[in-house]
Amino acid sequence: MSWIEKDNQLTQTFTFKDFKDAWAFMSKVALLAEKMGHHPNWLNVYNKVEIKLFTHDSGNIITDLDRKLAAEIDLLLN
Repeated sequence: MSWIEKDNQLTQTFTFKDFKDAWAFMSKVALLAEKMGHHPNWLNVYNKVEIKLFTHDSGNIITDLDRKLAAEIDLLLN
């Protein structure tokens, strides 16, 4: 997937078949994020999930941890 880098955030919108599939994806991301100790800002509306990644502790900028989490999230879709 191609994450968009804008306003010191990595952003991606994922579209699923329905709410159930979107929620299942969010559950997987939640477990991954908890394991990494790095949590996304996100929004879910029906079948769409928008994720924004940036590191609060580093001054709200994109760090290697954000890029790693983005790559791991992409792997969930394969």
